Amino acid sequence: MSGGDVRTGRVAAVVVSHDGARWLPQVIEAVAAQTRPVDHVVCVDTGSGDQSVELLEAAFGTVHSAGEGTSYPQAIDLALVEIAERASDVEWVWLLHDDSAPAPDALARLLEHAEADPEVGVLGPKLREWPSLRRLLEVGITISGTGRRETGLERGEYDQGQHDDVRRVLAVNTAGMLVRHDVLVGLGGFDEQLPVFGNDLDFGWRAAAAGHRTVVVPAAVVFHAEAAHRGVRRTDLTGRHTHFQERRAALWTLFANSRARALPFQAVRLTLATVLRAVGFLLVRAPGQALDEVLALVTIRAGSVLRARRERQGRATAPYGEVRALLAPPWLPYRHGLDAVSDLAAAVTNQASDVAERRRAAALERDAAANPGRTARHVEVDDDVLEADSSWLARFFTNPVALVAALAVAAMLVGARSTFGLVAGGLSGGALSPTPDGVGSWWHLHLDSWHALGSGTGVPAPPYIAPLALLASLGGPGVALLLVMLVAAPLGMLGAWRFLRVVGRLVDPAGLPSWLLLWGAVCWGLVPAVSGAWGEGRLGAVIAAALLPWLGHAMLGFLDPEAERRWRAAWRTGVLLALVVAGAPPAWPVLLVLMALAVAGAAALAPSVARSRAAWGPPLLGGLLPAVLLAPWALGSLTSTAAEGLLLDTGRPPGAAPSVLDVLAGRLGDVGAPTWVGLVPLVLAVLALVPTRTRGPVLVCWSVALVTALALVLFSRLGLDVAAGSLEPGLALPVALLQGAWLTAAVLGGLGALDHLSGARGRSRQVWLGAGAVVAAVAVLVPLIGAGWFTLGHTELSGTDDSAVPAYMQDSSRRGPEHGVLVITGTTSTGLGFTVRRDDGVTVGEDEVLTLSARDDRLTEAVRQLVSDPESKAPRELAAQGIEYVVLPAPADGDVAAVLDATGGLDQASAEDRTTRAWRVSAPLGDQGLTGTGSWWHRLLLVVQLLGVLVALVQCAPSRPGARERAAEGVARR
Repeated sequence: MSGGDVRTGRVAAVVVSHDGARWLPQVIEAVAAQTRPVDHVVCVDTGSGDQSVELLEAAFGTVHSAGEGTSYPQAIDLALVEIAERASDVEWVWLLHDDSAPAPDALARLLEHAEADPEVGVLGPKLREWPSLRRLLEVGITISGTGRRETGLERGEYDQGQHDDVRRVLAVNTAGMLVRHDVLVGLGGFDEQLPVFGNDLDFGWRAAAAGHRTVVVPAAVVFHAEAAHRGVRRTDLTGRHTHFQERRAALWTLFANSRARALPFQAVRLTLATVLRAVGFLLVRAPGQALDEVLALVTIRAGSVLRARRERQGRATAPYGEVRALLAPPWLPYRHGLDAVSDLAAAVTNQASDVAERRRAAALERDAAANPGRTARHVEVDDDVLEADSSWLARFFTNPVALVAALAVAAMLVGARSTFGLVAGGLSGGALSPTPDGVGSWWHLHLDSWHALGSGTGVPAPPYIAPLALLASLGGPGVALLLVMLVAAPLGMLGAWRFLRVVGRLVDPAGLPSWLLLWGAVCWGLVPAVSGAWGEGRLGAVIAAALLPWLGHAMLGFLDPEAERRWRAAWRTGVLLALVVAGAPPAWPVLLVLMALAVAGAAALAPSVARSRAAWGPPLLGGLLPAVLLAPWALGSLTSTAAEGLLLDTGRPPGAAPSVLDVLAGRLGDVGAPTWVGLVPLVLAVLALVPTRTRGPVLVCWSVALVTALALVLFSRLGLDVAAGSLEPGLALPVALLQGAWLTAAVLGGLGALDHLSGARGRSRQVWLGAGAVVAAVAVLVPLIGAGWFTLGHTELSGTDDSAVPAYMQDSSRRGPEHGVLVITGTTSTGLGFTVRRDDGVTVGEDEVLTLSARDDRLTEAVRQLVSDPESKAPRELAAQGIEYVVLPAPADGDVAAVLDATGGLDQASAEDRTTRAWRVSAPLGDQGLTGTGSWWHRLLLVVQLLGVLVALVQCAPSRPGARERAAEGVARR
């Protein structure tokens, strides 16, 4: 039977239009050209602002005009009313969009199969893309357990007849759907909860549950522009966020149609899926779609879902197993998850490839300029041949720079070997307090506004605790500290390599020689070790030194000619600056001053900088972003009278107090490398002023060093009064910054010396060669001596707790904060002091909190009475403040011990060391001062911090795969 002879049943075509004038002429022509003509055409327009109504009236006569907010289900209901009034004998309803043009034989093919299969209730065509006409869009659709619309097609798949089998499916698109009139009316039309998207899937699911069969007939072809889905057409119903409407439709379809016993599991699964999808969109810098994911879930009302389920249950007659066979396989979402991870990896790879390609192009241009007779094509061919003939392993062993870099990293790891055996017991020693028993201690320290430390305090946690707790959540506090201390030197080395490479290219298009880059990178990687920060356990200084070159590399992005890249550099600078400040708080004012001077200098040289927000805006954003990312600490310190913490180094007090010579040598303590090793970069930086070609950038380095030196002088004269006494501001970061400025100057001076040497002739060349050989020999000693000294294991890290508190008292203190231990130190002749141990003792992060906490006058007075008056009521006061034991560490002062022996309310307790004395408080224990009320201000700052971190990470992340291409395509269309 030919397509033109098919006359089974009368057909009414329903065309719904909204601002579709650009497509309607072809649609009207396609409907008129059908080999099996339609019997009636019903047109419904939903408030078009173009010529849609006029076009439809000219072609089909009457057009039912509805308001602009009319949904697709409402438009179909209006069409059904008109069909009932004008053509009650209609058996089939053919649904068409104003952007869907059927092939001439589309209706005939659909009716032909309907005649061959009288049991079918819904038929759908094969959809191909309009205007390409060959790319497949849909050949039947279904839905996965996570709400994904499944077509079974590969992305961008072309129609080659590979999907031309007629088969049963869950649903077909409403663009070209042929549905029996009684089925459409019997199912109540389309769901009003799905105004634009997803109503086809829901209708198909309801039809299958009611016992109706839906088939796809690939011989029938409809070309669809998908204007609403692609965002080409926006209405009041679609808005600007089509993703929200599509995702909400998918979730609604699952909630309204799933089995009742699976509904709780479905709710949990879709909630978790929503969170994961939102995080995924954030990682690829699509915050709008991430928000759409969350809103799509929270805007679905439980009452509406329950009413919809009751309506569906009244019409359901088919067994669920029959419907289940039409849904997507349960394993399909997991495959899509792997694809999403691959897309994210592709985004990162593509971004790196873009950067590498730009650098390669620049290198080819430089090579072509230096070798006019050798074209860029020759260079590319040579590179390809080299890559084809040599494996990466062979290139590695034949590259001296790579071998030396690997040996340097190996030496750094060997120098950090002492940490390997301390993971189980926890790193400690020097300025590093013991590791807490679990990561929960760090999370509570960061999240709680009141800490049961000492006598109770509201001082906020130091800023490095949050990232450290996040890292420790993966493997525990001991592993987190091990990773930080282990990778600090290699990480700093890699960052210095990247920073110096960019700096070299800014000075000379040819860049720095690899061996000069290697020298500077290795020297910087050893700064935390040779300065003594690593050996003394100054965790914050180690973190700051490792990240400082990465911060410098990000700040160089402010020089990018593209405004978008400058703003991206601002976000990365802000995040890295926040991490550096978290490790070394004094870094903030110093680096802010340097950034302000750089912007001021640029404005003086180019006045347009002062007028362009895209020029001064990124440095301003990068400098102030840490105020948001570190809000609980920064603002919390100001509101809790602990502002001194903004200028103190992290770790046990007191901080480093180096002499002037130590500062010049980059030493923070006695466990630093020999002084002369650190003075070599200073000498080299002075010599770097000799070559004239690089003198300008070397002077910039010296300007940085001068500002840093002024900050050091100011810090050394500034005293910070805290409960523990008067402390000096932290000097770790300024000392490291000085070394960085001198190393950069030395590297640039080496580049200038090489250029001068290449142009020198005769005796001048010999003089330069001799001087250069001497300088190079001395320079090489710096990384050799530094690495060798570090591998000898100069460190104060021991992993042991030097507390004199007996083990059973430590176990008791872990029972709760009200089981504290008062430790009295010193003698009556030299002065007495005391500390209070609670829980697992003073651990990493808690020492800074206690240092900045105000002295408790009541507890101080109670201790004074305790050691001087046996008749005092001090034991009751101690018990009220949650102190169970009193300990006099060895060697115990006899006079104090005698007073405590005679004090009522104290019972002698055992101690592991005979020279250590201990007593137990007999009065009932309390928790006075240990249970402070939560602060809404602190909780608000935590929310601000979380939102700031999410936004910053999204802005730092690579663009979503294909985003740039889609943007370009959109511009081309407009």
